[in-house]
Amino acid sequence: MRVLLTNDDGIHAPGLWALYHAFSVRHQVTVVAPDRERSAVGHGITLHQPIRFEKTRVNGGMTGFAVNGTPADCVKLGLAELLDTAPELVVSGINPGANVGINVNYSGTVAAAKEAAMAGIPAMAVSIIAPGARYVDAAARFTEALSLQVMGRRLPVGTFLNVNFPDLPLKKLRGVRWSRQGTGAFAQHFEKRTDPRDRSYYWQGCDSQGAYDQPLARWDIPVNP
Repeated sequence: MRVLLTNDDGIHAPGLWALYHAFSVRHQVTVVAPDRERSAVGHGITLHQPIRFEKTRVNGGMTGFAVNGTPADCVKLGLAELLDTAPELVVSGINPGANVGINVNYSGTVAAAKEAAMAGIPAMAVSIIAPGARYVDAAARFTEALSLQVMGRRLPVGTFLNVNFPDLPLKKLRGVRWSRQGTGAFAQHFEKRTDPRDRSYYWQGCDSQGAYDQPLARWDIPVNP
């Protein structure tokens, strides 16, 4: 299967290369990702400056295309210019921290998958709930197994999956539960500070997410050891 991998945390992010290791065993994988962190840029695209890319070597051997744009730019440029043949699947992630509720509207991770779906390509946005997660490799291997189920059953055109993993070892991941998108919002706040020139500035922050919706159904996903 031809797979395009991207993210919003930048081409050097561990979650992206965990996916690469999991998918490259059995699939033809291309990485097109931002050249730096682009979290919370939503579905923004670059219109008022040039978009450039460099072929970048990561961890001494693996290569990918580093783009000076947003996650959506990466998918658009990958499909239009960088790939000789369209991918059969686009996977965006693995994002450190959940993308749930109204947060999906801000997420660059989710936007990249949405951009692929808009182009008619099956796509998955993948996140692991805990920043600094210990079991990113387990989530990546489970994602590859889930992708085979997704491709076998097919998604409706224009549809993508937003997948959120608990930070658990592979043996404790028993399957996938479908859920409605929640509407719970983060408790947002702005911290006001003063700079050395006595001018006010603000840091935007938020507290934890509210309750999740109840699950609807479940898939049991076999994962090779």
